[in-house]
Amino acid sequence: MTKTPVTIGPYHFDKKGDAAAFLQAFLHKYDVGDKVGAQDAEVLHAALALHPDAAAKVGAGITHFSVRSADFGTKCFWVNRVDGSSEKFSYKACIGD
Repeated sequence: MTKTPVTIGPYHFDKKGDAAAFLQAFLHKYDVGDKVGAQDAEVLHAALALHPDAAAKVGAGITHFSVRSADFGTKCFWVNRVDGSSEKFSYKACIGD
């Protein structure tokens, strides 16, 4: 099995698993309902740019990121847009998992 390097903003990971663990730790820093801090939001902007549906997720533009409930009682990142809409996104999809 070959390692696939991943770069998210200023962070470089030798393999996808390391990038996933990094983003998962980001997610678990926050409780459901929290707004993501400005410094962490920069990393999420870079991660979201790697998402296969990045343009659709960004939509009209991003005001902020938050952590909210997702399917089956899990939590995930949500992109909150300038037009008032919001949508969840998977950090795993951002790194190709």
